[in-house]
Amino acid sequence: MTTATTASPTSTAPTPGQVWTRARGILAVLLILVVAGITFAVVRSGTNHGQLDPRSTDPKGSRAVAELLKARGVSITVATTLDEVTAATGPDTTLLVAGPNLLTRSQQLRLDEAASASAGRTLLIAPGPGATPRLAPGTHAASHQPVSALAPSCELPAARLAGTADMGGTRYTTQDPSAVTCYPAAGLPSLVVLPTGDGGDTVILGSPGLLHNERLDKQGNASLALQLLGSRPHLVWYLPSLTDPSATTDNDSTGDGTEAPSEDGARDGASDESSFLDLIPAGWLWGTLQLALAAVLAAVWRARRLGPLVPERLPVAIRASEAAEGRSLLYRKANARDRAADALRAATRTRIAHLAGVPARDAHTPDVVLAAVSARITTPDHDLSNLLFGTAPSNDAALVLLTDQLDALEREVRTS
Repeated sequence: MTTATTASPTSTAPTPGQVWTRARGILAVLLILVVAGITFAVVRSGTNHGQLDPRSTDPKGSRAVAELLKARGVSITVATTLDEVTAATGPDTTLLVAGPNLLTRSQQLRLDEAASASAGRTLLIAPGPGATPRLAPGTHAASHQPVSALAPSCELPAARLAGTADMGGTRYTTQDPSAVTCYPAAGLPSLVVLPTGDGGDTVILGSPGLLHNERLDKQGNASLALQLLGSRPHLVWYLPSLTDPSATTDNDSTGDGTEAPSEDGARDGASDESSFLDLIPAGWLWGTLQLALAAVLAAVWRARRLGPLVPERLPVAIRASEAAEGRSLLYRKANARDRAADALRAATRTRIAHLAGVPARDAHTPDVVLAAVSARITTPDHDLSNLLFGTAPSNDAALVLLTDQLDALEREVRTS
């Protein structure tokens, strides 16, 4: 007797078609979400200019304070590049830097040089630990505190007139004895005014909250904002942009011939730059978190049968032919020819071991079973070993042939 089995194990991993069938629903949902998000962004792109933008009417925008300043005769220029800022600054100008932490090291140093030479006012919105020493030498950023209604507790005229305001956020320490510190939170000020000579000054604001549309009408926020931004007839509102050419031109030396800060120093100051997550609106972060939670719950639901399979007694009697057919269909669906062949061989060994007088405990021991069966039939030992303990069939035809050969072997042992 010869066999047609081949040493080719069969994988039980799902086929590409099965993976696509299972995943296409999830991919369709993700595609719908992406398209909806892009559509929503395109629809709102004409009116939503972002946080602290004087053109934005969103809760975090600053359109309200900009309109109040215009009503008082202050002209407002929105700048998105450092070249525009340096060209517009002067003694009659207030420069508001909406995102000092977004600037590169060289941009921060260049901005400080231009602001110091302008003899005007520079208002820095919540500079971080890296940006503060460069834009306001001698001053350092401390830990963050929640924004709340705080009393001025200082002699700054603008603060005394405004009274209580929504302040807090980043707090600061300064070594300049001429500095005026206001609105202390947990012992450290959240508003610092540093004279820069020639009548100019630098104002550090720990939080942008009082400039937001949603907060302007609360406390003394409007009064403080108008006094800080309206002290000069011109206001340059600097919104740093990623497309600014100066952001990619870190030269080896500064304009006065001195060496520029090293790359190590630049890396030291990178901690205060906004990360990618800081640029994502809060609503999208919450939506992503909810989707992730839904995905976890769906995975738990789909994997509700945890652990190995446990045999159970069937509640009703099922004919052996139906059970065999159902099991074979499952094997075929999973392309599990190796497991089907193992089941067939194990069942045949159990039956012929009984016929050959082999104890049940040795029914699957090759040496014992092969010796007992060889003594009763004329099939060569090599073919018998390959038939009862061989490798998995390579295709369905080989599996059918193996089944026929096992049946023939069992009949021969039974009639011997």
